Amino acid sequence: MLYTDIRKLQKLDAKRSPMFDKNRFAKFLMYFAVAFWAAYLIFFGVMLSFAFEEDSPNMEPYHVLNQGLIIFLILDFLIRFLFPTPVQAIKPFLLLPVPKRKIMSILLIDSGLSLFNLFWLFFFVPFALITVTRFYGLTGVIGYALGIWLLMVFNSYWSMLIKVLIRQKFLNILWVVPVYGILALIEFLPETGWLSTFTMNLGEAFILRNPLSYLGELAAIFLMAYINYRVQLKLIHNELSRKEDTHVRHISSYSFFDRYGNVGEYMRLELKMLFRNKSPKSQFWMLMACVVMFAAFLTFNVYGENSLMNDFMCLYCYIVFGIMTLIQVMAIEGNYIDGLMVRKESIYNMLRAKYYLQCIFLLIPFLLCLVPVIKGSMSLLMSLSYLFFTMGPVFACLMQMAVYNDRTMPLNVSMIGKRQNNNKYQSIVSIAAMTVPLLINRVLTALFEPDTAYIIMILLGLAGFLTHRYWIYNIYKRFMKRRYQNMENFRNTR
Repeated sequence: MLYTDIRKLQKLDAKRSPMFDKNRFAKFLMYFAVAFWAAYLIFFGVMLSFAFEEDSPNMEPYHVLNQGLIIFLILDFLIRFLFPTPVQAIKPFLLLPVPKRKIMSILLIDSGLSLFNLFWLFFFVPFALITVTRFYGLTGVIGYALGIWLLMVFNSYWSMLIKVLIRQKFLNILWVVPVYGILALIEFLPETGWLSTFTMNLGEAFILRNPLSYLGELAAIFLMAYINYRVQLKLIHNELSRKEDTHVRHISSYSFFDRYGNVGEYMRLELKMLFRNKSPKSQFWMLMACVVMFAAFLTFNVYGENSLMNDFMCLYCYIVFGIMTLIQVMAIEGNYIDGLMVRKESIYNMLRAKYYLQCIFLLIPFLLCLVPVIKGSMSLLMSLSYLFFTMGPVFACLMQMAVYNDRTMPLNVSMIGKRQNNNKYQSIVSIAAMTVPLLINRVLTALFEPDTAYIIMILLGLAGFLTHRYWIYNIYKRFMKRRYQNMENFRNTR
């Protein structure tokens, strides 16, 4: 059967990859992260079942949850941008004597049967076991879980379609605006809550095992899968061929960097690299969209005041761009590493330029976070504490990867779903950047008043910023000790 043959080829491709042995530690961390978030979802599923019962005594807890199903679908939609699409995975199979239409169909089926579509059941099944079984027994839980799974399958194809269109042109992300805009109008404009009422009734239909609800989902899934099939078949050659864009639309000289000498030249180079190449440019705008989304969550105070999730979202607004770019420091420079090694201390000046630009980019989330500050959803001291802490200790840790990154990242090939140059250090540093600041904040809050804890974090951040020349020079010296090994690996992976 073609499906099983393709699955076997994909597994062999992963095992025969030169990065298979080197990525074992990263895979262990990934499995650990999956187990952690699964336990986290189970915990929230159990806790929310009791919380909804207390907060809404006039409604059943599963009715309250089903009113917010669209929130889970939006979160799932955003998470799936980290995954590859079938049009990316089809390249090696085009060499086989098999029609590409059949291969595309198999890859789309495989995406629909992905285990990730079951991941949200770690939340919904425990919730249903507590709230649904008392009225409908285990059969109601099974019917509810089946309906949620089909919703996630549909959402996977919807997310896949938008990802494919964005990879061709980033402005295609505007397709989501009318879709979610119409849903928002249906929910909020008439002030009747039509969308939440519909999802509440849909969830109850799942529990009652209404066949019409499943048939409607299956019809929507087949329609979205067919649209993906037609669109991705047309875009195969655009996706796999590298077209040179020789049309110069606008030349930016960034002349204001001339006054800063060599560091200014590298800042100019960094900006041109960021806004002229497909991979860094698409990544930049995608991350800006994520920052806007998390700032909106903070503005509407989704998780309530003094919530750990508010701290996490505030921190994430500041670190997300640094994590995705500084964690790959030197990977893009591997394309022209030989030129950087010509002059003394070129790497040192380049690292300083990267650090300064990252600090300047922090002004974007700071301005966005002023909206929830003005509204009163969060304090200005919280925003400043995570800004300065990111500028100091977080960036200092992320830039350590300049010593250990030794694999070149393409400039004009989209890297969504392709992280072949990840190593165990990147995984450890990324996890630490997202968790250690929160742990420090919790410890300081336990010892002092919350405002005092934020002030201490600001002082730690200022200390890291004021000493940046020393720790950047230390990174430079360590890089130079292993420069020949890194340069060889950069050349081999171009």
